[in-house]
Amino acid sequence: MRELNVAVVQMAPELGKMEANIAKMADWIRIIATAQPVDIIVFPELSVTGYEGGQRFAQMAQRVPGAASNILGQHASEFGVYVLVGMAVKEKVETVLYNSAVLIGPDGAVAGEYRKLHLPAEERLVFRPGYKLAPVETEFGVIGIMLGWDLVFPEVARNLVLDGAEVLLMPAAWEARNVAIWRTLLVTRAYENEVFVAAANRIGQEPSYTFAGESAVLNPAGELMGTIAPPDEGEEGPVEGYVVARLDLDEIRRRREESQIMLARQPAAYRSIVRKY
Repeated sequence: MRELNVAVVQMAPELGKMEANIAKMADWIRIIATAQPVDIIVFPELSVTGYEGGQRFAQMAQRVPGAASNILGQHASEFGVYVLVGMAVKEKVETVLYNSAVLIGPDGAVAGEYRKLHLPAEERLVFRPGYKLAPVETEFGVIGIMLGWDLVFPEVARNLVLDGAEVLLMPAAWEARNVAIWRTLLVTRAYENEVFVAAANRIGQEPSYTFAGESAVLNPAGELMGTIAPPDEGEEGPVEGYVVARLDLDEIRRRREESQIMLARQPAAYRSIVRKY
């Protein structure tokens, strides 16, 4: 049996307070890794800086490797885990910024970086879109990385799965007003691709946004393996926390043999999908 223990962290990054956010993530790594076996810990989108940074991202963005990845890398190495963190990344040209997810390996080194392809209008004012999907080979198998609004575009998950991804990891900063869409799309992406999905969505408020939480792990049948449930009526908003799930990667093969969804595809009929419009 090929197993992978994945944790998704639901937290409220403080806008612009990078040291405090990194320290909070370091605490979560320690708490999770000492409580149970875990192989990968996923943090939300832009969890180093907060989401609504605007032009301040020019000062907050970091190179990779850099201070944030080095500090979190020390903790990843101490506990022997992978850490996936959302952060603003800058190129050698200081004005070129990306909304990125950085994967840090259990040796503390950067194991991969994904630059978000699909940017909402407000993000396009600051960031450049990425230009490729980059599945990451690990000792557990191939991991696909998505970010936030990528969830809306079915091509992203399907492309990663066709390139061998068995688990889709997704840091997110999804708004509370769209939480019903969040739930639906998580189930859909897992079910239609017969793949595990582990999504870490942030909570909290920033000047123009309230974030939904409901971080979750789903199996290849689109069923919830674990989630941080929304508050009951009358209770305050979503809370910080984490969910850990043990993934049996051999379940993917069994599921695909049973359902035949991936086998029934007809790629020759899908040529229009690559048209720009």
